[in-house]
Amino acid sequence: MKIFNYSQYKNVTWDNEILGYISQIHEYKGKLANIEYKNKTKINKLVEIAKIQSIESSNKIEGIVTTSTRIKQICENKTTPKNRDEKEILGYRDVLNTIHENYEFISINSSYILQLHRDLYKFSEKSIGGKFKNVQNYISETRTDGSSFVRFQPLEPYETPDAIDRLCEEFNIAVSKEYVDPLILIPIFVLDFLCIHPFNDGNGRMSRLLTLLLLYKQEYSVGKFISIEKIIEETKNRYYDSLQSSSINWIDGKNNPTEFIKYMLSVILKAYRDLEERANILLEKKSKALTQVQDIINTKIGKFTKSEIVSLCPTLSETTIERCLKELLNKGLIKKHGDRKSTYYTRN
Repeated sequence: MKIFNYSQYKNVTWDNEILGYISQIHEYKGKLANIEYKNKTKINKLVEIAKIQSIESSNKIEGIVTTSTRIKQICENKTTPKNRDEKEILGYRDVLNTIHENYEFISINSSYILQLHRDLYKFSEKSIGGKFKNVQNYISETRTDGSSFVRFQPLEPYETPDAIDRLCEEFNIAVSKEYVDPLILIPIFVLDFLCIHPFNDGNGRMSRLLTLLLLYKQEYSVGKFISIEKIIEETKNRYYDSLQSSSINWIDGKNNPTEFIKYMLSVILKAYRDLEERANILLEKKSKALTQVQDIINTKIGKFTKSEIVSLCPTLSETTIERCLKELLNKGLIKKHGDRKSTYYTRN
């Protein structure tokens, strides 16, 4: 039987990298909570952008895709799903909204985890939603020659329900006793959840939804305004590498979660830094659209896309941003590269 013992981490001396991450995140949390409180209307303009990016990125990691236009329409409830992928995207949207709106009422236990998984698949023809796995699943990896091998074998189906119960209980005890910083406990919980691999499908997406929920419940609300899923998608090679490193000897309780903790803390810190940057832009007193766009571009190193500028300027329409980019092109201040979907820009 797999043992979960989070009290073992209270005597661990964490290295300076982890302590540095935690210190900076605590600092950003206090600073940005004050900005959010004083500027709710302006800052909330970031929420819908973050939701769309989260839905798109978390599903994209699992190979569940549709066009950006369809994603936006699904998020805004302006269309019905056309295929299996879009049905699962719609389910992710609803679970994400549930967490954003009701996190304080969602306890960390197997019952709620099953309900969230049920809603993830409520539009799907699959009958697996809200049920723990009934067949063994394996985490495989593909070699460079195209052959695959089993990298990790999770718990057996019959072990899973009890393991999730014990995992949630151990996490809740550790949080209530406050002997380990929640910023360390959250990545450990997510790592254990992924190693249990409790569902036939949807484990990755559920782990990211639970990450958001756990951060919310510890008053780290950065995931409301910045898509944590998008940051993970952009760094997914590091995500998988850290997960692999931290899961070695997991079944025997001898794994070292340090690399996964560092990775997740780096993601949370980046989200806070992005929030600070976007909050500063939103609260900027300059009113001219062209000035706003140019100020953002001046912070960019290397190439950037129109969609990046759109996400950083939630007060401006896409049409306005296109007009500003065209004007900056005509003035010779930026250069355009590529065509259509592969278009990007650089500063001149």
